[in-house]
Amino acid sequence: MIAIDNILVSDEVVEKQFVCNLDKCKGGCCVDGDTGAPITQEEAGIIEDIYPHIKHLLSPRAIDLVEDEGTHTFDDEYGLVTPTLDGGICVYGYYDEKGIVKCAIEHVYKEGKIDFKKPISCHLFPIRITEYESFEAVNYEPRESLCKPACKLGQSLKVPVYQFLKEPLIRKYGEEFYEALDATAKAHFGIEE
Repeated sequence: MIAIDNILVSDEVVEKQFVCNLDKCKGGCCVDGDTGAPITQEEAGIIEDIYPHIKHLLSPRAIDLVEDEGTHTFDDEYGLVTPTLDGGICVYGYYDEKGIVKCAIEHVYKEGKIDFKKPISCHLFPIRITEYESFEAVNYEPRESLCKPACKLGQSLKVPVYQFLKEPLIRKYGEEFYEALDATAKAHFGIEE
């Protein structure tokens, strides 16, 4: 474990390699799961506010679900989550011309129409954060078969998980945290640029 303030980072975040390979997995992390993406109370409010800007990208079934049940729901284990269609695809997911699931929120963000990229839990995947009373645990949790191509690609490119997820780690914890993690990785784990 790497301790940075009250954040405990699993060694695997530094030691393992990972680079998303959407051509292979087809964005399956937006489809395959126990529930929708975990979101914060703040993110729930943001998604509610931006819904009119992303609605045009959603399927008719997703629109019906959101308009009947709301832009987020509650899961006993994860708390606030994005809704899913029949326990499958996130309502904010859509299929592109290659059959890859993309995020409607991120699509509209890239167009410059909103300033929220996507829920931090989605941005950080395959890192999962568990909050405890006095610390947060940052763990590497790829899906065994779904993420196999991403693990292979990361190994072939020699890209550690934390480097692949630099942007969302900085978004979540700040530049100073990332620099401390990077320095520890280089000093104690032999990670190179």
